[in-house]
Amino acid sequence: GVTTSRSYFPKDNGKYFDNCEYNLIDWLRQFSQSQYESDIRGWLGRMLFSGDEVTKKTQVLSGGEKVRCLLARMMLSGANVLLLDEPTNHLDLESITSLNNGLIAYPEVILFASHDHECVATVANRIIEIGHHGYIDKMINYNDYLEDETLAAQRENLYRKEKRR
Repeated sequence: GVTTSRSYFPKDNGKYFDNCEYNLIDWLRQFSQSQYESDIRGWLGRMLFSGDEVTKKTQVLSGGEKVRCLLARMMLSGANVLLLDEPTNHLDLESITSLNNGLIAYPEVILFASHDHECVATVANRIIEIGHHGYIDKMINYNDYLEDETLAAQRENLYRKEKRR
């Protein structure tokens, strides 16, 4: 809709950091309306980058550090629709817990794909499963979705193999 603004978190985030000579402050500054270093440091601090870590070059970031940078970029956008593809990949347990809590508290729309059972079980309130023979769309939490016998039969039909003649 015309009132939506979206922010995307890709599973493959290398293009945001490869061939980039920026330090973290300069990298995040390119996505910020505020150009003040103190504001940028504040956003990086929310993502657990402190002190001299903010001058680290983007080429040497670990997978988890890249994820935290992209999450800071998403927060800066002020979007009301978040699209996340495997957001917990590369994060440590403490970061995953913080992310889950943030996503649970987020008042707007989140569309995400994840193999992280805990993340899906705690964040999702609507499950959409797409298979070879259709889809299932239910307003239900993930654990109830998995335990529902009627839905289990529907899931089997989504992935049934066609018989050859």
